[in-house]
Formats: sequence, C-alpha cells, structure tokens
Amino acid sequence: MASYSDSVSSPTAKRRVAMFTLGCARNEVDSEELAGRLTGSGWELSEADDAEVIVVNTCGFVEQAKKDSVDTLLAAADTGAKVVAVGCMAERYGKELAESMPEASAVLGFDEYPELAERLDEVVHGKQIESHVPVDRRTLLPISPVQRRETELAVPGHGWGPRVMRTRLDDAPVAALKIASGCDRRCTFCAIPSFRGAFVSRTPDEIVAEAAWLAENGARELFLVSENSTSYGKDFGRGMDHLEKLLPRLAEVDGVKRVRVSYLQPAETRPGLVKTIATTPGVADYFDLSFQHGSGKVLRRMRRFGDCDSFLGLTEQIRALSPNAGIRTNVIVGFPGETEEDLQELERFLLGARMDAVGVFGYSDEDGTEAAGFEDKHDADTVAERVSRISALVEQVMMERAEDRVGDEVVVMVEQADDEVIGRAAHQAPEVDGECVIEDGDGLAVGDFVRCRVEGAEGVDLIVRALEVVT
Repeated sequence: MASYSDSVSSPTAKRRVAMFTLGCARNEVDSEELAGRLTGSGWELSEADDAEVIVVNTCGFVEQAKKDSVDTLLAAADTGAKVVAVGCMAERYGKELAESMPEASAVLGFDEYPELAERLDEVVHGKQIESHVPVDRRTLLPISPVQRRETELAVPGHGWGPRVMRTRLDDAPVAALKIASGCDRRCTFCAIPSFRGAFVSRTPDEIVAEAAWLAENGARELFLVSENSTSYGKDFGRGMDHLEKLLPRLAEVDGVKRVRVSYLQPAETRPGLVKTIATTPGVADYFDLSFQHGSGKVLRRMRRFGDCDSFLGLTEQIRALSPNAGIRTNVIVGFPGETEEDLQELERFLLGARMDAVGVFGYSDEDGTEAAGFEDKHDADTVAERVSRISALVEQVMMERAEDRVGDEVVVMVEQADDEVIGRAAHQAPEVDGECVIEDGDGLAVGDFVRCRVEGAEGVDLIVRALEVVT
C-alpha cells in the first residue's frame, strides 16, 4: 500500500482527495490517470488525514490481494473521510463488494473513471451512487481485434487528450508506462481478462508522447506494462513487429536512459523481438517471461503452449545474443493433475534455465476460472510442500546467478542516495528482482546512471563499487 500527495495551486479552495494504490504497476498507472483527471477537475491531492475523500485503487488478483484491499478500505474509513473503491476488485465484484463493505461510500467500475471527479463531488454531497454491476468485459469489445479501435469503451491507463491525462504521484526516477490493456488468452487459472477485458493497444505516437512527458517529469527509466506485451499491435491489423519498432523510438526519447519491457508471453516471443531487446542501446536486456511451468502436460491443462525443451531453447537464444541478460519468471505449482513427473520436469527446466528471479506460487482456485471446476486437485498441504520444494530450488539458483555476476560490470540507476546508495542494474526490475548496494557512492544522486563493478552478492542483491557516472 502506498500513500501519495501532491499540490496544485489555486486562488480558490479545492476539495481534497487522498489516493491509495494496491497491486501491480498497471494499477499505479491507472492511479496516476485518475489523479490527472481529478487535479484537472479542481481536486487537490492530499494526505489521508486531511482528505474529504479517500480513493482506494484495489487489487482483485488473488485472495491475499483481496484481503489487503478490504483492510485498506477499512483503514481508510477509520480516518473519518468518505471512501470510494475503484480498481480491479471493485470492477470484478462491484455490487457484491458494496453490500459487504458499507464503510465504502461508493464502489465504482472502470467506466466511471472519465467522470470520477463528478462522482466524488456527489459522494461529498451525500448522494447515493448506484454500485457498479460487473460484466465480463471481454464481451464489451468486438471479437476481431482490429475492430476494437473504433469503440469508446473506457480503458484504464489509456487516458489521452489535449494533455497527458496523468499526474505523477511520486518523484521516483522510474515510471511505469502502459502500452496495452486486457488479454485475449484464456488461461484456465486466470480471471484477469474477465474484468480487464479484451486486448487493446495504445498507438505508438501516443506512447512516445507520454514517454516524453514522463521524462520531462523526472523519469529516467520507463517500465513498459500491460497484461501481455508480446501481443502489442495485434489490433493494428498489419504485421506483428510493432513492439520491435516501438522500443527503439522510446529509447531515443530525450531524457530516457533505459526502457524495460514486462510480461512477455514465451509462445509469442519471436526471434526479432528477442534480438531487439537484447541488442538495442537504451533497452534493458531483460526478459520477463511468464513460463508458469515446465511440464508440457500441465501447460496444456493451463491452456498455454510450450514445454521444458522449447523454453530452454528460448533462454539459450536470449543468452546467445546477450550472455548476461536478466531473465525472470513466475511459476505455479500444485496445479490440478500435476504429478511427481511434472514437478521433476519443472525442476529440470529451472535448473537448466538458471534464471535471475523466479516467483513461486501455489495453485488456488480463482472465482470464475475454468480450473476452479477441475476435479483432480491437490490438498493444501501437498500444494504447500511443493511450493516449499520449488522455492528452495529457485532460491539456490538465484543466489548462484547473482554470484556468477561477481567481477562483471553493470550500469546501475541510483534510486536511493542517503545513508546507503542503492539502485538497480539492467537485470533488476523495480521491487521484484533484488537491488545493487553501491560502495564508494558519495556524491551520487537519485537518477544517476553509474557504471559499477560487482564486488559480491548477498542472496539476489549485488554489492557493487562505483566506477563512473554514465552521461
């Protein structure tokens, strides 16, 4: 959970709103869009203890995220301010959430985002707002991707107009930039497409313009986010190399020193895209690949593609172009029907791929997913044992990968420069992949890019020595 504040000067008194954001970087972009809409409509961003309304951008991905969202809504209500729930949990559950959370003055779906300022005015004046009624958002857009560009459906994080519809909510040197929303895949374990909707890309010119705005407002690294970045441009109706063409344009934006792509689908990661990410100056040679498992049989049940050997082939292709490239993934263990042989195949993949970062998740049912109806499920103890087993393996692999980098040179972006100087190298994404602790960092400032030598490793973190600031 993060609390944000900003100020907007005005000769007249403005209503005050605080924002809390839970969940992923995509939600952070959505919150900044909402902040831009609110400040552009006369609201002032404030701290929670000074706000008339608190907007909670909820996460509805897994059970713990839902619990965190509910806890945040309750804590916000304790301040005495009126509370409005938005975001994925509000979109996914709508009226059901409102009925179970009388502490919230309103539960609003994505379609209310363009008029959020008006809805908050109504909340302040005590008007009863009808709660959002969820629908499967995949049904709101045409089946054909190219026909979706003519629709007027509200898509969070795609705000654009005479100005960038966004207000930065912190002064960090890294900023998330949404390139697309939604997903056309039908993975049996995932509910996200049902409440985020079908896949829609933003235009390259719009993305580049927002990148320039972000750079003007302090961003030196751009973190490209979506539900499926490898599908970018599929709705343009011409070719499938749009991401390859976009990345060099973003890397050339004045003030941007590094561009990082997140959430690549292995089955859609083409050789041309691999080469672009691995070799383009200014683009981090970093591959966030959602492998999910190593067993072809389990992947088929997940309604995904690939297997251990094809995945190892992809990681070998990446390292042939960039031996020190960062590779990360998430895996799900304990999936219904997963056998000991499947688990061993996953272990074979993880040992062979030797990735820098791996998130391990135990399977649990998600409302409305196909897998929730599967019969051959494992009990909670079995799932927990498998999570522990795979976690121990990947922890060892990640530590070894970090130790392999000792003696290498890395370029680190400084993110903290006080008692300790801390930053991230190209193979480390924000918050999830470890960090670099910089020795001899006196005089360095947040946002500096520094060439460093790796002196040691502590777990996945690196101890590095500053050599020179990179201009």
